[in-house]
Amino acid sequence: MCAVALSLGASVPALAQAVGVTGPLQQQGAPTVPMQPSASGNAPLAASDVAGVAGTAQSQQSDFDARQQVLDRRTAENDYQYAVAQHNCYSTFFVNHCIGNARDKMRVVQADIRREQLALDDEKRAAHAQQRDQQAALQRAQDEANAPQRAANEAASAQAYEQKQQQHALDQAQRQAEAPQRAANEQAYEEKQRQHALAQAQRQGEQSQRNANQAAYDQKQANYQNQLDEARRQGEQKAQERADKAQRYQQKQEDAAKHKADVEERQKQAAEKAQQKQQQEDQQKQQEKQQQEEQQDQ
Repeated sequence: MCAVALSLGASVPALAQAVGVTGPLQQQGAPTVPMQPSASGNAPLAASDVAGVAGTAQSQQSDFDARQQVLDRRTAENDYQYAVAQHNCYSTFFVNHCIGNARDKMRVVQADIRREQLALDDEKRAAHAQQRDQQAALQRAQDEANAPQRAANEAASAQAYEQKQQQHALDQAQRQAEAPQRAANEQAYEEKQRQHALAQAQRQGEQSQRNANQAAYDQKQANYQNQLDEARRQGEQKAQERADKAQRYQQKQEDAAKHKADVEERQKQAAEKAQQKQQQEDQQKQQEKQQQEEQQDQ
């Protein structure tokens, strides 16, 4: 119960702010006097009558709007008062009894507002019906006032239609008289179109042959160009191979000459080493022989 009371305590100020209620509202507005139908029947009405009808309808609508606003405000006030009373009931001992009394009071006011709303709706419907009747009477009066001019317009339209029919008959007769020449012209035109179509077909056939010839020539040129490109590529490839072979042969010759020079250098060095070794051995033998001779002399 405390949770419900807290919820209502938070919602009541919000409701009061939403509907803009600061205190009890009094019923405003006065009953609208129904408009009486004109006693002149279907007689034509003057411009002042039209303006009067429009002004009365606008005044009635303004009155209806004001009374509807009052009813809407009374409904919001009633809902607000019921919410406040319901909120206050949770601080009393007999909560349900208090809420029931508040609901009964709210429903009494609600029923009164409902009766006034129904009455207002009835007045609106009656006023709208009366406005429709007045508008219909104004339209009938306008139609009666425009009847002479409308009759004159209809007579002029009938005369214009008759003249148009006569002109149509003359045009029809002229077309029938010109029919043979027109048929001949159409036949000549058709023959010209046929000749044009034949010439067009012939040109298209010749163009197709020219296109085929051009395509064959282009293909032949393309094949010849491909052959030239292939021959050029093969020539360049063979030239590159010959250059590579010549370079490899030159490299082999250089390698052989270098190898020969290395061999000759090694042979020369070996001969020098052998000669030096022989000289050393000869010197050693000479020294040994001298030593032996010296020993024999002693």
